[in-house]
Amino acid sequence: MPQLTEWESFYVIVGSSAAALTGLMFVVITLIADLETPQSGGAVAAFGTPTVVHFCAALIVSAALSAPWHSMTKVAAVLGVCGVWGVAYTMIVVRRARRQDTYRPVFEDWLWHTALPLAAYAALLLASVLLPRAADSSLFVVAAVALSLVLIGIHNAWDTVTYLAINQRQGRDKAES
Repeated sequence: MPQLTEWESFYVIVGSSAAALTGLMFVVITLIADLETPQSGGAVAAFGTPTVVHFCAALIVSAALSAPWHSMTKVAAVLGVCGVWGVAYTMIVVRRARRQDTYRPVFEDWLWHTALPLAAYAALLLASVLLPRAADSSLFVVAAVALSLVLIGIHNAWDTVTYLAINQRQGRDKAES
């Protein structure tokens, strides 16, 4: 499919980045487990796990767009499933963020952990519906979604690591006082 061939390098870069960043999140979670900062499974499920999920979603989208498809309808179906799943998963993240009691989310957290991912997955769903009829413009939307999910994941991973590092430092400072 000529429309997809033109995107091959883009998806190799985005997919590889998403895969590498997923691996780094495993390292971060391992290091977090060694911190003396109070942690809860609810906070990790609300703020840590979605980061890995967004990286994996970008990887799946990249893999799907790199596969040797013979029909845009089949590509659209795969992207549609990813979009529906992403929207549903984001609603689960909202519920988890509200239920956990380790950290009280602020506006920036709601924006980056729920609103932006919801917008990305909804755009993916819309692009999947339009893909068979308007492939060129829809493929730009899909590319923007894949890159957005990686960037959202990077922001959220950084936010989590800096939050934990600051809390760890504050905990040590209080213990020394």
